[in-house]
Amino acid sequence: MARTAFLGLGVMGYPMAGHLARAGRQVTVYNRTADKAERWARDHEGRHQPTPRQAAEGAEFVMACVGNDDDLRQVCLGPDGAFAGMSKGAVFVDHTTVSAQVTRELAEKAAKAGIGYIDAPVSGGQAGAENGQLSVMCGGAQDDFDRAAPVIDAYAKICRLMGDVGAGQMTKMCNQIAIAGLVQGLSESLAFAQKAGLDVSQVVEVISQGAAGSWQMVNRHKTMDRGEFDHGFAVDWMRKDLGICLATGDQIGASLPVTALVDQFYKDVQKMGGGRWDTSALIARLG
Repeated sequence: MARTAFLGLGVMGYPMAGHLARAGRQVTVYNRTADKAERWARDHEGRHQPTPRQAAEGAEFVMACVGNDDDLRQVCLGPDGAFAGMSKGAVFVDHTTVSAQVTRELAEKAAKAGIGYIDAPVSGGQAGAENGQLSVMCGGAQDDFDRAAPVIDAYAKICRLMGDVGAGQMTKMCNQIAIAGLVQGLSESLAFAQKAGLDVSQVVEVISQGAAGSWQMVNRHKTMDRGEFDHGFAVDWMRKDLGICLATGDQIGASLPVTALVDQFYKDVQKMGGGRWDTSALIARLG
C-alpha cells in the first residue's frame, strides 16, 4: 500500500488517520502538539515526525486537516512545509474547510513543484469521522482525483469530484449555508414545542418522518432539548466557515441574507460563552 502522511490530528483528523492505518496503509502523522502525534502513533502502530516536511517525505499521498487558511499555509509552505518534502508526482489532499482563494494559491504552488492538489473538505462531523462515514467534496484534476479517491474511501461514505481546484471548497460552502438556516429553523421549532408544553421527543418522532426531517433533527434534538452542547462542531468554527461563505458570496454576487442573520445569532452564542459549544446551541439564545 502507498505510503501516506496525515497532517493535523484534531477531532476529525485523528480518527481519519486511524482509518487509513486500519486500511493497511503505512501512515506517518504530524501534529502541532507533538504529544498527540505520539499518542496516535502508539494507538495505531504508525510513525510520527516533528515537521510536516519530514512527515511528507516519501509519501505518495499527503492528507491535511487543520484549522484555517493560515494553518494550511503553515503546514504546506516554507522549509519545513509539506511541499518541501514531497516528491514530484505525489498528491496533496486538503480536508480543511478554507477559502477557495487559498486553495487555488496553494494548488498553483504545488503544480510548480510537480505535486497534484485536491481540495477535499468534509461533512459529517466528529461522528462521521470516527465511523468512516464522511461526505467528501473534491476539486482538482481528474487524474489526481482518480488516484486519491481509493485512499479517501477509508473514511468516506461518498466522495465526488465537483470540478476544478476550488470546487470542493465552494461545495462545502453550500453545505454550511444549508446547515445554518436548517439549525436555526430546528432551534425555533424545538423551542416552540417546549413553550407549548409538548413532548419534544414525540414531536420529533412524528415530524422527522415528513418533509421537516433532517440529520440535525434526528441526531441533535435530544441534546438540544436538554440544553447539552459539549460535543460536535464548535460555534467558533462555524462562524469561521460562515465568514468564508459571506465573503465569497460578496465576490460572486450571491445573496445570503439568512446566512448573514444566523452568523449574527452565532455571535450571540459566543457572547454567552458558547464558542466551543456545538452548533445546535442556537436554541440556547431562545430560552
